[in-house]
Amino acid sequence: MPTYQVRGEVPRKRHIQFRDNGTLLTEEVMGLEGFAGNESILYHLISPCRISKLGDFEPIKRDEWVPDAHAHRHFKTIGVKPEGDPISGRKLLMWNADVEISLCRPADEMEGFYRNGEGDEVVFVHEGKGTLETIYGDLPYGEGDYIVIPRGTTYRFRADGPQRHLVFESPGLIEIPRRYRNEYGQLLEHAPFYHRDIHPPTELRTHRDRDEHVVKVRVRDGYQAYLLDYHPFDVVGWDGYVYPWTFNINDFEPITGRIHMPPPSHQTFQGRNFVICSFCPRKLDFDPLAIPIPYHHSNLNSEEMIYYVSGNFGSRRGIEVGSVTLHPSGIPHGPHPGLAEKSIGQTETHELAVMCDTFHPLRLTKLAKKLDDGEYAYSWRDAPAQAQNAASSDEDPAGVTSHF
Repeated sequence: MPTYQVRGEVPRKRHIQFRDNGTLLTEEVMGLEGFAGNESILYHLISPCRISKLGDFEPIKRDEWVPDAHAHRHFKTIGVKPEGDPISGRKLLMWNADVEISLCRPADEMEGFYRNGEGDEVVFVHEGKGTLETIYGDLPYGEGDYIVIPRGTTYRFRADGPQRHLVFESPGLIEIPRRYRNEYGQLLEHAPFYHRDIHPPTELRTHRDRDEHVVKVRVRDGYQAYLLDYHPFDVVGWDGYVYPWTFNINDFEPITGRIHMPPPSHQTFQGRNFVICSFCPRKLDFDPLAIPIPYHHSNLNSEEMIYYVSGNFGSRRGIEVGSVTLHPSGIPHGPHPGLAEKSIGQTETHELAVMCDTFHPLRLTKLAKKLDDGEYAYSWRDAPAQAQNAASSDEDPAGVTSHF
């Protein structure tokens, strides 16, 4: 969906001679879906095929946890310790054939470069700021940003201070929902964000040094290391529709209705058999008889994962910043007892969360087992006395309620 961009110098037409100080540049078409999808054309000082040495191939190992019971889960992630860099520090929490969802609290800077050769990525920046240095140029990011990185992008993080990321990786394309776009690709007036909210790379930096650099590439369900004798960011210019970009969750414009709006109204991205939604501060339902928090529902053929970013989570007891809830397919879920009554009369919510709904079951890792509170499945029993008292009160000290 991203609009046409150009950085650096490009020739008058495609596939013609283009030289830098007399040297013929190497043209590379970076394309999706063969030659039928979006593409960008990059002009390199050196052939991107050139390598000095093949390194090791490291297969990806996933330590699966198969619970004894099919139940709702609550994973408390805020205490996950920093480890590794922004790539090696990614810790897989759950996955299926369509999407992998990981946590990352990097402790170290990246020494080399990384390229996902088999999937698109969306990195939600819960905490931290910095610059994503890419072959397309520098992409500044900050707290609340979704960093959208198309497959094939060579990059490295340059973090400015501590970081906390939630990472989605998919072998399918990650796109802006089609219902937000017209036939020409422009975002429609009813879309919850606009082109001005999408931020492409800023400055293109062409590196001409001939030092050695390592690029780690994810391919064939593993990581292949390559040693180069030149800097991978040797592009003097590019143009097209494929490049990394950011969108800040605070620029999402929530949709409010007279009665409760279902989760698709919060959709931000679509992937192959999954969606990513942004639950943001907003005004609540305004019908005099409205119940502002969701009705109970059964995920009959989908699974709902929610990552809680900030705020007071009014439809849940025991939820904290960094919590992840998983409501699997086949069983109902909804607000905890007493909280629907408590929500009546509330006019706004100030909480923030990221949701991923998948249409195939999610598998869990042993990290999920370690973070599971073990009690969430029982949390729909009668509310504690203090919650019942709060439900019968006309006051809400926090002034918020939940839309989850």
